[in-house]
Amino acid sequence: MFINLLRSRRSIRTYQDTPVEKEKIDLLIEAALRAPSSCVPNPWELVVVTDPEIIGKLSKSKPHGASFLAKAPLAIAVCGNPEKSDVWVEDVSIATIFLHLTATDLGLGSCWIQLRKRWYDENTTAGEHAARLLGVRDGFEISAIMAIGYPDQQQAPHPESSLQHDKVSYNQCV
Repeated sequence: MFINLLRSRRSIRTYQDTPVEKEKIDLLIEAALRAPSSCVPNPWELVVVTDPEIIGKLSKSKPHGASFLAKAPLAIAVCGNPEKSDVWVEDVSIATIFLHLTATDLGLGSCWIQLRKRWYDENTTAGEHAARLLGVRDGFEISAIMAIGYPDQQQAPHPESSLQHDKVSYNQCV
């Protein structure tokens, strides 16, 4: 059941030194391409990165929270086009979570690296830096990069007691 996949999903930041097979990469891409969008054609594109040198450079796109990417055998940058849709951020986020959940379903670990509204240095955003490294076309912004690989750590699912049920209201917000 899908709820079991959600229960088992965790952000994984350490990976085995094992490449992700092309068949699994193809399934990840298919999942992202099947993500719902408020716009047709979808306002996003993917850049699949398997080159360790490029992945290493991408891991330095922001000073905090991306260094673990250097050890991932696969990175997928999810780019959005703000000119194509006023809700591109939502659409890109849906495609990214589809990647995250599909990775879990395939026995892979993954972690979302937020670039949008983050900084590489005082003059350049993290997304701009990554976009230059990947040759992303003008008009597109890299919202996030997914680090993906075979997990080198096991994490227990979040317990039911950690769910924030106090943030749920019925019929009106209280």
